[in-house]
Amino acid sequence: MAGGAVAVLVLAAGAPWEPAALSAIDGTAGVVVLRRCMDVTDLLAHAAAGDAQVAVVAGEAPGLDHDAITRLRRDGVEPVVVLPEGHPDSAERVRRLGVRHATTAAQVAGLPLLVRAAGSEVTPATAGAPEVVVASDAAPAAGRSVAVWGPAGAPGRTTVALGVAGELAARGRSPLLVDADPWGGAVAQRLAVLDEVSGLLAASRAVSRGDDPVTDPSVVRRVAAFDVVTGLPRSDRWPEVGPEVVDAFLGSGRDVVLDTGFSLEDDPASEFSGRPGRNGLTHAAVAGADVVVVVGAPDPVGLARLARALDDLRERASGQPVHVVLNRWRARLGIDEAEVRRLLEGFGDVTAFHTLPDDALAADRALVTGRTYLEAGPSPLSRAFTPLVDALFPESRGDAVAPAPRVRLRRGAAGRRR
Repeated sequence: MAGGAVAVLVLAAGAPWEPAALSAIDGTAGVVVLRRCMDVTDLLAHAAAGDAQVAVVAGEAPGLDHDAITRLRRDGVEPVVVLPEGHPDSAERVRRLGVRHATTAAQVAGLPLLVRAAGSEVTPATAGAPEVVVASDAAPAAGRSVAVWGPAGAPGRTTVALGVAGELAARGRSPLLVDADPWGGAVAQRLAVLDEVSGLLAASRAVSRGDDPVTDPSVVRRVAAFDVVTGLPRSDRWPEVGPEVVDAFLGSGRDVVLDTGFSLEDDPASEFSGRPGRNGLTHAAVAGADVVVVVGAPDPVGLARLARALDDLRERASGQPVHVVLNRWRARLGIDEAEVRRLLEGFGDVTAFHTLPDDALAADRALVTGRTYLEAGPSPLSRAFTPLVDALFPESRGDAVAPAPRVRLRRGAAGRRR
């Protein structure tokens, strides 16, 4: 825009504040209304042209969701939302949508200052603009999040995630177990949850609306004294779920265990499609979790994959502690544990190593009954999760209680998950 003016798109959706907002913007130097848009589709089309820097949008505009905010920002347009009157929860909703700047209808006279701040590096406070703070400036969440990841070859990511969640539940922590594997999660099958609705897909829809997925009954199921978010019903439905869903769970303030996919590769097609690649869920999990648990197999093939995985992880993780779990450890392989540790330490900064025994009897008993390892009865495998959870959640030590008997309700067994 000539003269350095901030070009603004306006979508008021018939809100009564529109005349006052247009008058305030027209009377301010350095800010100009480029176009008044009819709806969100019209707004996105003009934003894609690349001529605007800011979009003033009514918070109640139909179709204003997380995807629309993401597309605006991708096209270089910063959204400024005018919150509707009489809706005290609207500020929290737009925060979940990813909005950074918002004001109220009663403050539209100061809208030009907020628009100018949103279109530059100046903060609203410095510009003197009235603003409703929607950015997340709250104290860090009280819960602790763990991303369970590992290379290809089924080393036992779901086994470890279930074991950690079950042990935490036995300590009275009530964690949230999320099946975030975009390649075909198995948490629902392992726990005999046969619901018709995928928890992950329901969470994606909730996040898109600006709702809290953790409080949505269609997202979370109570199983084995902890909450579960079931995964994709079919692996080809991964485009329906973006990394913002993982971010919503990580910001819930709860203890969260994420069962992730195996791949950390980038999807080159994502640069042209405008959406995250298939591994976006896994990227968000390993980058945002407080701790990353890397699961590997202790045989020659598994160790080679694990070494390469630790090397790849350094490019994706955020410097958080990394715990390595060697699943199905057995003495008959003739592999020295100390030697394995020395080998793997050369490929990444590992905080601690853990081993889980090759206890096929306990694993099969839990699998065929749809129970956690603790529920299935004492075993070397169930006991092995105690030191692992002690290391991941040190504040939970000594809180163990006996698991209560459970009657499983198989809901929607004849239905088809969607």
